[in-house]
Amino acid sequence: MIFDMETLEAQNRYKILTATVTPRPIAWVTTLSASGVINAAPFSFFNVIGHEPPTVAIGLLAGSGRFKDTAANILDTGEFVVNLVAERNAEAMNVTCIDAPPDVDELALAGLTPVASNAVRPPRIAESPVSFECRVLTSLVTGPRQTAVIGRVVRAHVDDAVILDKERCHIDTQALRLIARMHGSGWYARSSDLFQIDRPSWAAWQEKNVKAETA
Repeated sequence: MIFDMETLEAQNRYKILTATVTPRPIAWVTTLSASGVINAAPFSFFNVIGHEPPTVAIGLLAGSGRFKDTAANILDTGEFVVNLVAERNAEAMNVTCIDAPPDVDELALAGLTPVASNAVRPPRIAESPVSFECRVLTSLVTGPRQTAVIGRVVRAHVDDAVILDKERCHIDTQALRLIARMHGSGWYARSSDLFQIDRPSWAAWQEKNVKAETA
């Protein structure tokens, strides 16, 4: 089946993308408006895109007739915090999905605790196990009120309980119990069913083939 993504209605394009590109990590973004109102909302069109410098990208979909509060705040202030979502945060994260007016603090609504960041003005979420303080590197309006933002990570906060070796920056990833976005309305995935495959090297690949040819 071929879908012409240039002629499909927007909602059907959304269905195809979100049903196939899974699981998607969730950026639980906190921002401040120009007037100082805290905003929090989750976005699953998100990922890390580099480490020199450390960068993340977020796709911010259009709001109802305007930029979403998160997009407006980031474009106005140039700062944001990406908080990751553990399974224990799922219900509170879902509350912050609400279509509240711009002057509503979603953290207060969800009973969450804002904590002062180290290098940016927006707070991080105390209940999140990982938070990245970010400054905007660049942004691009990709459609009507739809924006892509690339941010440079200037500080990373990781729960002490999951640090295995501070000096070597080893983290117990499985202990974070992060969740990811899946398909359709309200579907999420746990990060508990894992498997490992060693990455091949060209030298080992050649050695294996030479041995096979001489056997």
